[in-house]
Amino acid sequence: MRVAKRLENLPPYLFVEITKKIAEKRAKGEDIISFAVGDPDIPTPSHIISRLIEAAQDSTNHRYPESDGLPELRQAVAEWYQKRFDVSLNSEKEVLPLIGAKEGIAHIAFSFIDPGDTVLVPDPAYPVYAIGTILAGGRPHYLPLTAGNNFLPNLRTIPEHILEMTKLLWINYPNNPTGAVADLRFFNQVVEFAKKNDIAVCHDGPYTEVAFDGYEPVSFLQADGAKEVGVEFHSLSKSFNMTGWRIGVVVGNELIVKALMTLKSNIDSGIPQAIQLMAIEALSGPQDCILEHNTIYQRRRDLVVEVLNKIGLEAQTPMASLYVWAKVPPGYTSASFAADLLEQVGVVVTPGLGYGPSGEGYVRLSLTVADASLVKGLSRLAGWRDDVNKFRIKVS
Repeated sequence: MRVAKRLENLPPYLFVEITKKIAEKRAKGEDIISFAVGDPDIPTPSHIISRLIEAAQDSTNHRYPESDGLPELRQAVAEWYQKRFDVSLNSEKEVLPLIGAKEGIAHIAFSFIDPGDTVLVPDPAYPVYAIGTILAGGRPHYLPLTAGNNFLPNLRTIPEHILEMTKLLWINYPNNPTGAVADLRFFNQVVEFAKKNDIAVCHDGPYTEVAFDGYEPVSFLQADGAKEVGVEFHSLSKSFNMTGWRIGVVVGNELIVKALMTLKSNIDSGIPQAIQLMAIEALSGPQDCILEHNTIYQRRRDLVVEVLNKIGLEAQTPMASLYVWAKVPPGYTSASFAADLLEQVGVVVTPGLGYGPSGEGYVRLSLTVADASLVKGLSRLAGWRDDVNKFRIKVS
């Protein structure tokens, strides 16, 4: 039997490969510390879990949910956006809950992309922007994100013949993997660009609530006319440590939201209602937990950046996101350096090339590592050069 050609053309998903390598090492009894995956180690806040437990006991929530989510959840999302960003949303037409933001990010391509259409994808970036495009038969056109341009795409350099075939533009700030941030001036430029070229904008914003040193990220929907051209994907995964519960949302342009809803209503049966009710509790309940989590992440960020710079990896201090983006030492590729760390000191980092060609020369480290493991991992990294030199002397 033969699988579909669309699958033959896909590379293995980055984190599946990394997880497999970690499992192989641990199966051999090796102590591996991973800075690879951005999966919060801090538990979901107890008041949110209590609401889930209560909802799970109600037999009303044991039946099929609706694809468009509970009206109470859509309203809670709209109220949260109003309170947090001063953005007004029609909960009936401009809000759609998702089975995690990743699901919506992958499926939006099937709502807009026909075979041969082009999608503008940042490079480096979360792999699903390009993967969803390819699965839908579209072609990614990569926009390099470089340190010289503060890891923002230069929209002025896109060739005219590419723009003529383009339907979607992906942006993502605070950024994964670079940790870069964007301001309203940039988002206003994106809106102007989208209007001029009749392109829909998809902003992936799951890290707006993970910020440090008093910085408050903005929403793309705060830009003038943003709802006329685009949507924003958000997630409760990073804001409330709910990665395992799989719930996110897309908000903004009515036509885009409706198109995604039409697709979803034909391929899924919505989010379990008990999880929707816990999401309402997260959005409507106390928000103190966000600051508490960020205080922990900020302390970890400072430790990681300090150690990386001490061993010669150039790392900027991110203002937001769960990641530190660091240059690899001279003489290494991102993959060879990641492999060296794994073999020599049992530490896993993510090679930048896995996020796109412009990620070459960098590695990403996540801050979602429990404190004891983080300290142990950083201690190993601090001694990495000595360990490598000993190894080289031994084999020479």
